[in-house]
Amino acid sequence: MENALIIFVRNQQKGKVKTRLAKDIGDDKALEVYKYLLQHTRDISAGCNFSHFVFYSDYVHINDLFDDDIFTKFVQQGNDLGERMMNAFIKVFELGCKKVCIIGSDCLELDTETLQAAFNGLEKNDLVIGPSVDGGYYLLGMKMLHPVLFTGKDWGTSTVLDDTFETIDQLALAYAELSHLNDIDTIEDLLETDILTKIEEDPL
Repeated sequence: MENALIIFVRNQQKGKVKTRLAKDIGDDKALEVYKYLLQHTRDISAGCNFSHFVFYSDYVHINDLFDDDIFTKFVQQGNDLGERMMNAFIKVFELGCKKVCIIGSDCLELDTETLQAAFNGLEKNDLVIGPSVDGGYYLLGMKMLHPVLFTGKDWGTSTVLDDTFETIDQLALAYAELSHLNDIDTIEDLLETDILTKIEEDPL
């Protein structure tokens, strides 16, 4: 299929997901929050008409909440986030996909309409980017690999978005910008949602 979505996820291991949140709500609750976010990410993407790829942090998880009949699964490869993302793009482009977007699994505000808008944005642009409120981005899409986008960035900091836009300008690439959305990384982010209430009502 021409359009492909890459989803970067962490394996569901207590103490290894949502570590910033865990400092405030504990490892068990942080894992529950992450499972909720994974389910949301699956739900908004599963019904879309593009190829689906899940790249796990440590090992491929068979028969998890990402249906093996819908999601093709790989393990992330690389020494930092930029290298892992670049290698994922390389893999999916090599499989013949023409328009490829990557997302994480931390954005509760991301929806199916935004994903579709991202692919629509690639019709007339080289890139599409979804800025996150914390200074990073929740989505990046392209029609061919631009390796420099994945180097020289201080991943996990508030400078990633600005540094990426600077690189885009240097490359003179046309891009579409999506709405600013908020990732769930801190207790403040979490408390602006109803995730904790939903988990208490329907434990995962």
